[in-house]
Amino acid sequence: MKRILLPTDFSENAYNAIAYALQLYKNEICEFYLLHTYTPAFVSAGSMIDSYSALTLQKVAQENAENRLNALKEKLDDNFKNSKHNFTTVASFNMLISEMKRITEENAIDLLIMGTQGATGAKEIFLGTHTMYAIKNMKIPVLAVPANFSYEEPKEILFPTDFKVQKDNRYLDLIKEICETHISRLHILNAYYGTPLSDEQKGTKEFLDIFFGANAHLFHIAEGTDVLGAVEKFQIKNKINFMVMVHNKHSFLENILFKPVINQVVYHTNVPFLVIPSIERQ
Repeated sequence: MKRILLPTDFSENAYNAIAYALQLYKNEICEFYLLHTYTPAFVSAGSMIDSYSALTLQKVAQENAENRLNALKEKLDDNFKNSKHNFTTVASFNMLISEMKRITEENAIDLLIMGTQGATGAKEIFLGTHTMYAIKNMKIPVLAVPANFSYEEPKEILFPTDFKVQKDNRYLDLIKEICETHISRLHILNAYYGTPLSDEQKGTKEFLDIFFGANAHLFHIAEGTDVLGAVEKFQIKNKINFMVMVHNKHSFLENILFKPVINQVVYHTNVPFLVIPSIERQ
């Protein structure tokens, strides 16, 4: 059984991501955790009121959150009837990332699926603060679903990689599972900068070839461009409806001097994007 965490702020974007999750895993037995975190107005505003009034407002906020979660659960049961799926609702007076970490640890969550806030005036504002924080701080895979993305079975999956993936990363199985369940074709893309692959990288490429041996997969090389350019060009020429990358650990200095590749890619993709943490991040 898969345990999947679905945070919601009751927006259309959040509902869209939840709907995607239910369809992606419609053939699997799943326990979905519907999470809503809240902060009563008096806390966020820093108002000075007596403790009785504070407790009353917190109780009202709790009841409101629970009622909305129950209504969401009923809506999902009606729109996506599936005997393989069960829902647990969690309303918590807490910060979102902290609560997601707690639930993940206490319930052995396998995957976090959440919606993006959608592009605003600047295309760099794509994921939204919460989704990016989740990718950076959660120790489990995070699947970000773009706003207004209508469900498509992930038949064509893009996997950009520098062939420095750790072979014993247990979450590689998640990619394989998706490929097997949806009979997907995996496109393994490497951006070539003119430097030949090292022996270690060649070994990783051979490993991936064997690891995905039972799945349709192709290796691609993009020459004369960086990872972001390679992804964009590939998406223009090929129909891709799902993407996955491994989030390697960056040093503090690298994070200051260079925008991590993972950030650049998620800001520019318009398909569901699965980010797998490296072993160091797990």
